[in-house]
Amino acid sequence: MRHNKAINHLGRKSGHRKALLANMASSLILHKRINTTVAKAKALKTYLEPLVTKSKEDSTHSRRVVFSYLKDKNAVTELFRVIAPKIADRPGGYLRVLHTGFRQGDGSEMALIEFVDFNEAALASTTKKEAKKTTRRSRAKKAEAATEAAAPEAPAAE
Repeated sequence: MRHNKAINHLGRKSGHRKALLANMASSLILHKRINTTVAKAKALKTYLEPLVTKSKEDSTHSRRVVFSYLKDKNAVTELFRVIAPKIADRPGGYLRVLHTGFRQGDGSEMALIEFVDFNEAALASTTKKEAKKTTRRSRAKKAEAATEAAAPEAPAAE
């Protein structure tokens, strides 16, 4: 039974686990995506998402709270200046975990964890779908019909 097993301890003592997650979170903030094991990626997602939510409000208090978790001034600055404005309208779900296969050495399942709004390939594909237009032939018929209908009215009015 899984009673009182809310977090994955990742086989580490609490100090080591906190340092691991803080370093991984800083790397993810600075590089926008990292490759790690699935267990660490899931633990990092639950660790970092509340900090990203906290970064939406740029106050001294929220910066100090986030810094107490990350312990990296550059990562805190990047989070508040670059990432927070881009995710300001998103209500949650800032990170995406993509399974990438198994590691060669020990067969552990690997994953790519990234910020949702910073994946250029996914953002480009959604923009292309929105920019899809109708065929030229059907548009030309509508335009001709509109000009023919408007053309006889103009001389008749004079």
